[in-house]
Amino acid sequence: MSHNSFGHLFKFTSWGESHGPAIGCVVDGTPARIPLLEKDIQHFLDRRKPGQNRFTTQRQEPDEVKILSGIFEDPETGEQVTTGTPISLLIENTDQRSKDYSDIKNSYRPGHADFTYTEKYGIRDYRGGGRQSARETATRVAAGAIARKIMPEVTIVGSLVQMGPHSINRDNWDDTEIEKNPFWCPDKEAATMWEDYLDGVRKAGSSCGAVIEVTAKNVPVGLGAPIYGKLDADLASAMMSINAVKGVEIGEGFAAAALSGEMNADEMSASQKDSQNTPEFSSNHAGGILGGISTGQDITLRFAVKPTSSILTPRKTITTSGEETEIITKGRHDPCVGIRAVPVGEAMMAIVLADHFLRNRGQNG
Repeated sequence: MSHNSFGHLFKFTSWGESHGPAIGCVVDGTPARIPLLEKDIQHFLDRRKPGQNRFTTQRQEPDEVKILSGIFEDPETGEQVTTGTPISLLIENTDQRSKDYSDIKNSYRPGHADFTYTEKYGIRDYRGGGRQSARETATRVAAGAIARKIMPEVTIVGSLVQMGPHSINRDNWDDTEIEKNPFWCPDKEAATMWEDYLDGVRKAGSSCGAVIEVTAKNVPVGLGAPIYGKLDADLASAMMSINAVKGVEIGEGFAAAALSGEMNADEMSASQKDSQNTPEFSSNHAGGILGGISTGQDITLRFAVKPTSSILTPRKTITTSGEETEIITKGRHDPCVGIRAVPVGEAMMAIVLADHFLRNRGQNG
C-alpha cells in the first residue's frame, strides 16, 4: 500500500492498524536543536484520545507516546533537542476487542471502505477497519505537535461549530469556552443543547455529522506558491485526508458564491506598524490566503464530517460472496466523530504550515 506519507520538506509517514500491537509515525525534515520532550507531544494526544466522556467511543487507550529516535542532549543547554534526523514515534494499542468484529468479517459495512479496500487490494483487516480506522489519526496529532514547535509564534485553535443540523450562534462565540466542554464548542448555550441532542443520538444507536472550524493566527505573509503549490490547496488536501471528511471550505467558502464582488473584496488601507507601512485589511473573506499565498491575516477553514458509519441500526448490504444480508456494527464507536476530529484538524493545519514555512525559507532565505 502506497501513499502513507504527507508533506514535502516537513514530512511524516504513519504506520499501523487499529487492532495491531501499535501505531506510529516517522517525522522527517524537522530542523535541528528544537527542544522536544515526550510531554510536548502527549499534551495534544491527550486531547484526542478516546474514552474521555460519554460522547466518544469508550475504547480506553492511554495513547502514551514514546520517542524512539531523532533527539539528543544539546551540548550547550543540556536539554533534549531534535538532531535534524528522522523522529520515530510509537503509540501502543492496549484495548483492542477484535472479537467485536468477527460477525462482520464476511460482510461489507455500508459507509465504510470495506468494499473498496477488498476490490483494490484483495485483502482487508476487518478488525476495527485496520488501516482505514480513525485510530490512525493519533499519529497525525503526534506529528502535528512537532510541527507546532517549528512555528511557535503561530496559534492554532479548532472548534466544533455545528453538530448534526444544530449550528452555534456566532454572537455567543467565546474562545475561553472551547476547552470547558466536551465538544470544543465556543458557544456555551449550544454546547449545553448538544449534550441532550447527542445523548438521544447515542441511545438510539445512531450517529450524526459535524462541522469543524480551524483558525491559525500570527501566520507570516508569503507561505504558499502560485499554481501547484497553493497553501489553500494543500490545506484542503490535508483536511480531506482525515477520516469521514466530505467537504472543506476556506474563508467565506461556499457562501462567497452568494456575495457580490464589492462585498467579497477584502479592501486594504495603509497602516503603520513598527515604523513601516503595512496593509490593513477591512475584512477576511479570503480566509487569509490570496493566490495561494498567505496574507498575514488569520487563516480560517471549515471541514464537514459525515455521520459515523458504524451504527446499531440494521442496514442492508452484501457479503464478500455477493449475497444480500443485513448488518449491525457492534463494538465501541463515536456517535459523532467530529468531536475528536477537532485536534486532528488542528494537527493537519500545523503540519501544512510548518511544511510551507520550511519550503518558503528554502526558496527565499
